[in-house]
Amino acid sequence: MTSPGTVLFDLFGVIARHQSPDLGAVLVSTSGAAAPAFWDAYWRLRPPYDRGELIGPAYWREVGTALGARFDTARIATLIETDVRSWSAVDGEMVTLVEELAAAGRRLGLLSNIPPELASHYEAHHAWLRHFEVCGFSCRIGHAKPRPGAYAWSVRALGVEPADVLFVDDRQENVSAARAAGLRGALFTGPAALRATLREHRLDAAAESPDRTGG
Repeated sequence: MTSPGTVLFDLFGVIARHQSPDLGAVLVSTSGAAAPAFWDAYWRLRPPYDRGELIGPAYWREVGTALGARFDTARIATLIETDVRSWSAVDGEMVTLVEELAAAGRRLGLLSNIPPELASHYEAHHAWLRHFEVCGFSCRIGHAKPRPGAYAWSVRALGVEPADVLFVDDRQENVSAARAAGLRGALFTGPAALRATLREHRLDAAAESPDRTGG
């Protein structure tokens, strides 16, 4: 079997950090609800927000309703701003790896479940996104992992066959769904292990760069 030619990255838990526990606690206190009830509503109502069917104010109004509360405009603004900050930290070692791969001529894509306000934040503050030929933000493409449409969209946008793509994600359900869609899949456990996986697939920066001359 030939090696894949494109690496399709997940964002959160791979390049970006998982949600900050400290800022998560600020979200809970701002909501005025007990933590278990808050997180149940936060995650249960998140999928339409991630798919871009809702924007931040509508999402947080729904969260408030689920908690038996009515969030006013000021509280919603605080919740949106805190939520964005809680997901904004990145792993510098992984950013360096992305930059190395881009410098070596590797084709890179991004596929992330991400709501509109957070997508806009990353575009405004993280210049390394320019290294990705395709950024499949769920709120823009209308599909979220692990649904098949998210992978199908990415493959079409990249203009490649599914088997030409190595998909990297920290959630097994997303990796399994990618494999079911015909992509290669690698479960992310850390930068060192990913570098080893890339070497196995001849996708690391030290491997021979692909011929882009058409000759």
